[in-house]
Amino acid sequence: MSGHIHTHSHAGAPGESHQGRIAVALGITLVVFVFQVVGSILTGSLALLFDSAHVLTDAGGLAMALLAARLMVRPATSKRTWGFARAEVLAATAQAAILLAVGLIVLVEGVQRLFNPTEIASNEMIVFGAIGLLGNVVSMFVLMGGRSKNFNMRAAFLEVVNDALGSVAVIVAAIVISTTGWMQADAVVAMLIGVLILPRTVKLLLETISVLLESTPSGLDLDDVRRHIMGLEHVLGVHDLHASQIATGLPILSAHVVVDDSCFHDGHVPQMLDALQSCVASHFEVSIEHSTFQLETASHAEHELGAHH
Repeated sequence: MSGHIHTHSHAGAPGESHQGRIAVALGITLVVFVFQVVGSILTGSLALLFDSAHVLTDAGGLAMALLAARLMVRPATSKRTWGFARAEVLAATAQAAILLAVGLIVLVEGVQRLFNPTEIASNEMIVFGAIGLLGNVVSMFVLMGGRSKNFNMRAAFLEVVNDALGSVAVIVAAIVISTTGWMQADAVVAMLIGVLILPRTVKLLLETISVLLESTPSGLDLDDVRRHIMGLEHVLGVHDLHASQIATGLPILSAHVVVDDSCFHDGHVPQMLDALQSCVASHFEVSIEHSTFQLETASHAEHELGAHH
């Protein structure tokens, strides 16, 4: 005899989507892009040109983030039982991958410009760099309140921080060129833009890929979970223990739990459910409110398909 016990919250989405914040940041980013493209043409600056490319890439990333934010709040259906909760993970993965590619391109092009510097209109470069920085700072403040809420918002905030760093670097390069005449400063700054953003981009990319690969949520030790469950009264064994993460703030867990035969005869199963639910929801760093347990007698293993682990 076995019982399938499900415990879960009924929320349609795993948190706020912050659509308004992302939409405002996207609008500002597009305006900054137009100004910086004009600026790169007028000044001939590689740093400003690549900062413009960053801004365009980031605008695309913010557009993806906005689309994901809209999808996240759609309710679950019989066809998509988790709704579009994972849209934020997919969008963040795409943004991180694009940022990584742009950063690497900047490094390569910057090295080439070191050996072949060109004339830069440094005064105009300062003006356009300042315009970009102002827009980036405003966008950062808009997104700051929600930057830790989910992968999507983290990626969006990272896009804007990337732009702000680029704008600061452009201004610094322009000042160096204006005061010393060292044109290679433009290439050095272009490479710095790439180097500064790569570590966080790689970290975000690895985290989102981990979610897509159905890895155990960070901070959750399944061996520890198994030990806690085994320590409960009437529990004889645990197998097919799985944990993964649908989206930010939505970890899930399932397990087959072997219990005393008497639990199915004396009406003790509800108490076992309460104990199991409380165990995974409160004992660990990652609180799991959505859990599925299959309670089994010891003899059920003889009739179950698939390998146990």
